[in-house]
This record gives sequence, C-alpha cells and structure tokens, in this order.
Amino acid sequence: MEDQDSLIPGILHVIEKDVDVIVDWRPLEETLDSSNILCAVKDSSSVVEWNQSPKERPVCTEHQNSYEAEWDMVNTVSFKKNLPKGGVQSPVNIQSKWSFLFSLTDLKSIKQNKEGMGWSYFVFCLKDDVILPALHFHQGGSELLLECLEKYVVLCESDQDGRILLVDSQNRSLSQSFENLHEEPTDGLLQKFKKDPYAATMINFSKVTNFLVHSLRGSDSATHRRPPQEMADFLVDAIPDLKINQQEESGFEVITRIDVGTRPEVQRRDPVSTSEWDSHMDSEGRIQNVDHVKTMIFKGGLCHALRKEAWKFLLGYFPWNSTKEERALLQKRKTDEYFRMKLQWKSVSEEQEKRNSRLRDYRSLIEKDVNRTDRTNKFYEGQDNPGLILLHDILMTYCMYNFDLGYVQGMSDLLSPVLYVMENEVDAFWCFVSYMDQMHQNFEEQMQGMKTQLVQLSTLLRLLDSGFCSYLESQDSGYLYFCFRWLLIRFKREFSFHDILQVWEVIWTGLPCQNFHLLICCAILESEKKQIMEQNYGFNEILKHINELSMKLEINDVLCKAEAISLQMMKCKDLPPAVCEVLGLNNNTAPLSYDTAEDCIVKKHYQMSPSQNSSVPVHPTNGTRSNSNLKALPNSVHTPTSAW
Repeated sequence: MEDQDSLIPGILHVIEKDVDVIVDWRPLEETLDSSNILCAVKDSSSVVEWNQSPKERPVCTEHQNSYEAEWDMVNTVSFKKNLPKGGVQSPVNIQSKWSFLFSLTDLKSIKQNKEGMGWSYFVFCLKDDVILPALHFHQGGSELLLECLEKYVVLCESDQDGRILLVDSQNRSLSQSFENLHEEPTDGLLQKFKKDPYAATMINFSKVTNFLVHSLRGSDSATHRRPPQEMADFLVDAIPDLKINQQEESGFEVITRIDVGTRPEVQRRDPVSTSEWDSHMDSEGRIQNVDHVKTMIFKGGLCHALRKEAWKFLLGYFPWNSTKEERALLQKRKTDEYFRMKLQWKSVSEEQEKRNSRLRDYRSLIEKDVNRTDRTNKFYEGQDNPGLILLHDILMTYCMYNFDLGYVQGMSDLLSPVLYVMENEVDAFWCFVSYMDQMHQNFEEQMQGMKTQLVQLSTLLRLLDSGFCSYLESQDSGYLYFCFRWLLIRFKREFSFHDILQVWEVIWTGLPCQNFHLLICCAILESEKKQIMEQNYGFNEILKHINELSMKLEINDVLCKAEAISLQMMKCKDLPPAVCEVLGLNNNTAPLSYDTAEDCIVKKHYQMSPSQNSSVPVHPTNGTRSNSNLKALPNSVHTPTSAW
C-alpha cells in the first residue's frame, strides 16, 4: 500500500565536538546490506560512533588492546513512507530528506516504547518542540545508547508518563559528571576511586567536557562562579582526608612570599659506564663509596648494560655492602621462595578457583591488563610472547606474596620496564616487590599515598609560584588532580619507554632530597605555566593539555630543571618547615653536603681519560631489543629441591 510504513537502515553517531556533543543519524545507502552489524568504536578525534562493521572487517578487534571503552553491537533503523508508484529516490535524496543532527543541549526529552511491547524505539523531542522520526533497534542496543547519552545529560523519568525521559543538562551531580574521566558507569566517584583509582584517572583524562564546569557554575560563569574551595570540598568527599588549601585563611602558613633566591644552572653528565661501576667494587664484589656511586647515577643515569645489575642495588634487592658470594646465595634462596609462591596459584584447580572470587578477579584483571601493556615494544609485541607470559606469571605470584593488596590496575605499568631490564623472571619479581614497597600506598583502598603526594605537591608549588597556584585555583584546578596519573605510576605514561628507565633510576637514588619526583612534577608544570596562563586555559583545557604532554617531554630538560629547583630550595635560609618536611631537608646541613658531593662528581667526571669515556656502551634504540633471551627461562612450574 502507498501509505504503508517501511524501514530505513541507518547509522547513529554520538560525537564529542569541542565542548559540544552532537547526535547525528544518517541513512545507509540503498546499495549497502542493512543486515550488517553496526559496531561502536572510538577514533582519535573523540568520536563515538556506531559504524557499519561487516563480518569480514573486525573493527572492534583493533580496539581491544586500547584503554578506550569497549562498546557492544548495536543497529538502528528509522521509518519512511513508501514512494509513489514509479517514483525513484536516490540514496543522496534519501539522506537529505531523512537524516537529522542535533546538539544534546537542544534535547528536551526522549520517548521510548512501553516495556515488553515489541522492539525498542526512541523518539527525540527537541526544546523547540520539534519531534524527530523514531529510531528502532531491531538488534538491540537501545540501552547502550542511553548509557552513552547519560555520560553527558541526566535523564529523569516523567511523572506524567513513565515512557518519557526528561533531559536535565544543568543539574547533573558531580559524581556522575566525573564519570567522563573514565567513560564507564559507576556507583559514584567515591566508590570508583576506592575500587579502581587507576581506571578513574588513566583512561580518558582529555575527554572531560565542560559539563562539570557548567554544573558547578551555571550558565553564566561571570555571575554564577562558585568559590574555588567548592572543588576542594568535592575532592575531600571523593578522596577522604585530602586537604589542599584553595585560598589563604587565618592560621595558614603563608609560604608564598618567601624569596627562594636565584636558581642555579645545572647540567647532566654522561651515563655511568661499566668501567666506572667496576672501579667502585672491591675484590669480593662490595660496592665502595656508595654515596659517590648514587650521586653519579643521579647526575647521569646508567648505561643500559649496567641496569640489570645496578637496579638490584637501587631497588634494595641486593644490599650495597654484600659480596658476590652473598648475593649468589640470596638469589638461590629467593628463587626457591618465588617458585613456592608461583606453585600456589598454579596448583589451584578450576573447581577451587570457582570458590575463590578474589583470586578469580585478580586473574581476570591481570589477563586483561597484560594484553594491553607496552604492546608496541618489541619485548612484548605479538601473540604468545614469552614476555607477556612472564608479565602475567609475576603479577599472579605477587598476588600470592601480598594477597591483601593483590592486583590493582597500574601495577603492570610498573612491572613492565623492570622485566624488560632484568630479562629474568625471579630477579624481576623481587625487584618489583621492592618497587611496590615504595609504591603500595598508591594502590591501597584508602589511597593514602595519593592523598599525601597531592598535598605535598601543592605545598611545593605554592612556594615556587604563588601566582600560578592562584591561577589554577581560579580555574577550579588548585587541587592538582591533573597530576594524578604522574604520581600514580611515576610518569610511566609521560616519558618514552627508554627515557622512563633513566627517570626511575634517578628517583631511586634518593638524591638530592626526599620526594624528588614531586620536584619533577614542579619542573613540568613550570614549563607549561606560560601556555596555560597566556591561553587562559580553563578546567577542561588544563586537563587536556597536561594529558597531551604524554611522550612529548624532554628528559634532560625536565631533570635539569628539577635538580635546579632542589638546589634553589636547599640554599634558601628561610625554607618553611612544611617544605623542609616534604623534602626531608635540614636547613643547616643538607645544601652543603649535597653541593660538596656534586662538585666532587663533576670534577671527577671531566678529569676522566678519553679511554674511560669511550667505554660507555651505546644505548639501544627505544623498544628495539627483542625478548629472545627470555626463551631460556623455565616455562613450567619449578619445584624447588630445598626448603619445604
């Protein structure tokens, strides 16, 4: 019949464009097979779209190893009237007649079908009372679309008609708004932080929309701006005991008006060579003049050939005063201990694991993370890679070593470079254990490590640049939440894989002061201050800008500036007690002892003979070393012969 309705298959896009979110529906061309499944994927421009995905084109597979949200399959169709007899309409005309596009800010309500009555459909009604054609979901996906839209607007059921969802785009709660940080539904920000601090910050920092700011300030930012303290109060609720001063109050120790003096020029030296390392070892293998060695490492890092040995000392796996014989006995004892723990989880049957939900959850999370950790590095690329197997086994064994903490997302990022350097399962495990002894508070449920570091960083930054702090506070960013990822996994995502090896070994020396990694944060922020302030970046722009620094930081510039800041502070005679406490400084002695050691090392380095300097091994290209050496490691469970 002429008036009989027929279906138009189409594609629905939900697009993040600048500060707006667009809903765009367009018909498929008539020549396309409408039975094809439509698969939602994400691209680099932050577009969420339901794309045509023929069976032979595995669109979703490409994204399974990324940290982006993984979407389900969805298909949409809309109605059209039959054409008059003999009438022909081209795909272009169909598209121009039936496609529609609107901003979520213009959406008034969504009408849906009554539950249990046929297939799902939505009818969008705009604020100007324009009613768009119905979208029908013959193959499911309507709930998925609602979940997507609820990332940007609040949908409330109408009191008059339960089928109608009213849109409230201005009064979305803060906890719901912050879900845009990690793009997945949660029970609230507090619960998400406690459950998974890594996912709450690692996944989508750059995709926070202006929605949160509008919720805080209202439509007119000039007349409805809420005080900066409000954001601090919100984070106190989200992260208990987080206390970052947003404004000068009575009783607050004013440290921003202190003259910290001029900042010295700092240069880094070449990495410590194998000949330099060997020259500080006695006949029995003890390291001599440990402070001297640590200062050399701090000033220049290590040549790559030394890392496998030196990292064991820096991380505390090997005592600095141990002999070669003592270290060999220690490794044997630690090997037995490691494989006993590995045997514990290897011997758990499927039936046992069904009754152990925590172990089951740990395994599931580890398997998921291992498959997406540093896969562009040759050491971990490809399928059935021995490096991935060891990464998995070490993390599972760590769960046996510290079952209370178990596995939390982010730990694989800390283990990956350690295993890459060690090329040995047992040594990598015990070095990782030592590293986690330093980092465990970052991953504990109460997140005490993160709270403390954010407060300490705020203290340091306020001393260095009170004007910048005031600007950040004016943009609701004084709590420095955009530094969360830096602190959580020690800049692992900010520097290249090769550079992070040097950054970590410099931090592990413990020089020139306590919490040197916080001064690295200060150095990075100081370098970005000009652009942030001159471009008048707001809350979202600051988050986006800091996130996009990833892999663009120049290691020598950052480390030189961080060291110069430390020297500047240590020479300040009126350094506030709060800053001294953060850096572990004694105003009367710390500057002298460090400067003396620095002068000694610099002189010694530049007096070396050409033959000594020429012995420095060449660094391998980032990510080019294969993991062929790992093939010699045991693949089966080892049952130790000593000590049961």
